[in-house]
Amino acid sequence: MKQIRIYFFSVAMLLCTMSAWAQDHMYSQFFNSPVYLNPALNGQFEGDFRMNMIYRNQWASVPGSLSYITASADYNIPKFGAGVGVMFTRSNEGTAYFLRNNLAGIYSYSVGSDDFVLSFGLQAGIGNRTIDRSKLVFGDQIDPQYGYIPGSQSAADLGSLTNKFYFDAGAGVNLVVGEFMVGSALQHINRPDQSFTGAPAKLPMRATAHVSYRWDLNPYDNIDEDEKSYVIPSVVLYKQAASSSLNVGLQYKRRSVNAGVWYRSGGNTGPSAFVVSFIFDLFINREGGEKLRFGLSHDAPTSKLNYSATSGTTEGSIGYETTIPSRNSYHKFEGSRRCYDFY
Repeated sequence: MKQIRIYFFSVAMLLCTMSAWAQDHMYSQFFNSPVYLNPALNGQFEGDFRMNMIYRNQWASVPGSLSYITASADYNIPKFGAGVGVMFTRSNEGTAYFLRNNLAGIYSYSVGSDDFVLSFGLQAGIGNRTIDRSKLVFGDQIDPQYGYIPGSQSAADLGSLTNKFYFDAGAGVNLVVGEFMVGSALQHINRPDQSFTGAPAKLPMRATAHVSYRWDLNPYDNIDEDEKSYVIPSVVLYKQAASSSLNVGLQYKRRSVNAGVWYRSGGNTGPSAFVVSFIFDLFINREGGEKLRFGLSHDAPTSKLNYSATSGTTEGSIGYETTIPSRNSYHKFEGSRRCYDFY
């Protein structure tokens, strides 16, 4: 009976994530994977070259892996207000090793003045979707008394196609005015067909909207920017088909440390969660703009799934940013705030 209970709990977890198989995953540390959040944030940083990587281990104690990783590298070309980059994303979901990979190139361009910066981003790449059908378990392989029977064969038609490639495209826009930043992005604009069977299975478009405000706690103090303290509230909205999520929270930033608390609503299709996050910046060469960034966050579900059954979700991230010594210092928009100032 214990084996049967474990199996049915696994099935319940699978049902909770079935819609996620057709949807994109979201990161709690969205600010440490900016290019994944919005391609318009590509090339929007103070240095010349940047690399980011983030890993998400969802519901660690649930049978079957639910893990996600995104790695990106982008290059800032301030003379033209442009940026070029590349991003790789991989997800592994369920005991059948349902894998999704995506490799994309990104181009961004900014216009503005010393008062505002408006950025546009275009993304295009190749997606790949695979599944190990031999790992699937069907009802006719489960004995009512003993549970799953190892080595048993199902009469279900598994089909033959286990690998699918498709073209994928996205775009985004971001605006920074004074202490406000607002942006939006749309992914899977071409709605690629990711079907294994030949019957159409269009990947729904994913819409993202985000807004942040930077509140200076030392507005009248005559101190350097790096010595000030800030509170940065943000709202991030995701919408893809019937799935939606709303992130609301704030970060407290002082010097090289950044701590935040968030609440994420899972909408009608997923669990809600409280999130705590921490960011640590290690400056290798502050004057040269070279630094390492480490991020850590943990989600505690508050509905539909309990914490004791899932052990929550943990994310870790690392970023590296540097300047090229041979390049002359140049800032196209001298007096304006940029998106990297918010985190």
